[in-house]
Amino acid sequence: MRGNISNAWVAHASRVLVSVSHRNNLPSARYLLDSSTKEKFAIARTPSLPQGRDETRALPKLVTSRGFTILELLVVLTIIIVLASLILATSGYVQNKGARSRTEVEIAAISAALENYKADHGVYPSNDDTRALDPATTSPDSYRPASSYLYSQLTGDEDANPITPAPPDAKNYFGSALKPNLLAPNPSGPNTYLQDPFRNSYGYSTAKAENPAGDAGHNPTFDLWSTANSANPSQWIKNW
Repeated sequence: MRGNISNAWVAHASRVLVSVSHRNNLPSARYLLDSSTKEKFAIARTPSLPQGRDETRALPKLVTSRGFTILELLVVLTIIIVLASLILATSGYVQNKGARSRTEVEIAAISAALENYKADHGVYPSNDDTRALDPATTSPDSYRPASSYLYSQLTGDEDANPITPAPPDAKNYFGSALKPNLLAPNPSGPNTYLQDPFRNSYGYSTAKAENPAGDAGHNPTFDLWSTANSANPSQWIKNW
């Protein structure tokens, strides 16, 4: 008798829970009572949904992150190094081309100043240094004495020192073409000479004018050139 009452009570409680869950749209559970073991367990139900709606629930997407592998990092670094090398090579080429263009302009300006000097003096500037300088010489440092003399004659700075006052009757044959970057050393001082955009001395020789039958030199007037930072004469910028 007591078992029948217990079973009836459990069945009645289950019906009440199901009814309440339906009314409140909440998950419900039906408790089942095993007749042999008397153990209770719950079976979960999904909440009741309005008619016409899909009762399946979409599972949340799992977002996973993965780091770079060593191989991927090496590939990226290799690409960066290659691109940097290309940029540096291009930059060096552009800078060298720009320096060569400025050298050509400066050689034209020096040549024009030499013509102006000759118009006044009847000859081009010449001394022992310019006559002894062989244009085949590839060391720009050996050009400095002749280049310093050329500077003093074309600017009227007789002692080749811009710091000391120039004579009152000094004449600058460069005119406005004489720029600070054309002169070395910097800051200014004794033995100033004409330098090219590659920071080397310009070459100036009157060896051929002094000895037309000799092997040294090219022009019967004067030779003017820049090594353009190259020991190969074919790469020089010159007036012959």
